[in-house]
Amino acid sequence: MSETRSQAGRIALVALFVTALTTAQLTASKLLAFDLPVELPVTGASIILPGAALAYALTFFASDCYSELYGRRAAQVMVNVGFAMNFVLLALVWSTILAPAANPEAAGQYRAVLAPGTNIVLGSLLAYLVSQNWDVLVFHRIRDATGSSMLWLRNIVSTATSQAIDTVLFVGVAFYVAPRLLGFGDVLPVSVILGLIVGQYLLKLLIALVDTPFVYAVVAFFGGSEIDREENAWATD
Repeated sequence: MSETRSQAGRIALVALFVTALTTAQLTASKLLAFDLPVELPVTGASIILPGAALAYALTFFASDCYSELYGRRAAQVMVNVGFAMNFVLLALVWSTILAPAANPEAAGQYRAVLAPGTNIVLGSLLAYLVSQNWDVLVFHRIRDATGSSMLWLRNIVSTATSQAIDTVLFVGVAFYVAPRLLGFGDVLPVSVILGLIVGQYLLKLLIALVDTPFVYAVVAFFGGSEIDREENAWATD
């Protein structure tokens, strides 16, 4: 892989990861509803999703591409830097909310829209720290077992399992625990919480299946994995 293309891949994937992550934090408080052609247990004939579902799913796509190209240690650094950026986002939003306003009415509307985002960030912080590190760990555990082949397997398994962890933690904290503790936003009924978990996970699982060819394409575009095939990434950190 040429040095220029390698550096371009690092910058592009980190940029996608951070952009998708911050977009997810700012859009998650809006709930989306989609009709289904059939009725499902828990959700019925429709699914309800946080607005961040697609944006957050892209973070797993970016981290899987980054893991395959640059290795487990590099991917964990990216994930943990992204975790720290959640605190930067929270500090910037609240510094703006608390700053003196030229238009108090508009400031009240601003607070009403963005303050519940604190619930989203708190839920995301816990879910993110656990699920993203799990994603990287499982991805490379499978890679150690299969070598450089079967990228599709480690992409699907790592994303599907980490998304399950992420969905339960995120929805539970952001829409039930945090609103009760902080008083921002509405505490959703348990039935709605369960519907959100099922609906969001179904979308994330679909994305995990659909994005596999794109993971292959991105890895090939940036010149293939830089990981030494003889390296035992699981044992040498």
